[in-house]
Amino acid sequence: MKFPNIEAERARLGLTKADLADLIGVSYRTFYNWEQSGKFQLDAMQRMAELFNCSLDYLAQTKEENE
Repeated sequence: MKFPNIEAERARLGLTKADLADLIGVSYRTFYNWEQSGKFQLDAMQRMAELFNCSLDYLAQTKEENE
């Protein structure tokens, strides 16, 4: 995953990928495609930041930035 903080926050809340996709208003397939490409839409990232109660900057950190 290119955005490990999304995965970490999802796991922290005990959500499946399908649960998270539903909570941000997209299909699982759309979420999966974004995850594989590393290209999430800004409005989806904002909804995840609100859901996880964290900053958009935190969610947008890439794997390389965390190392």
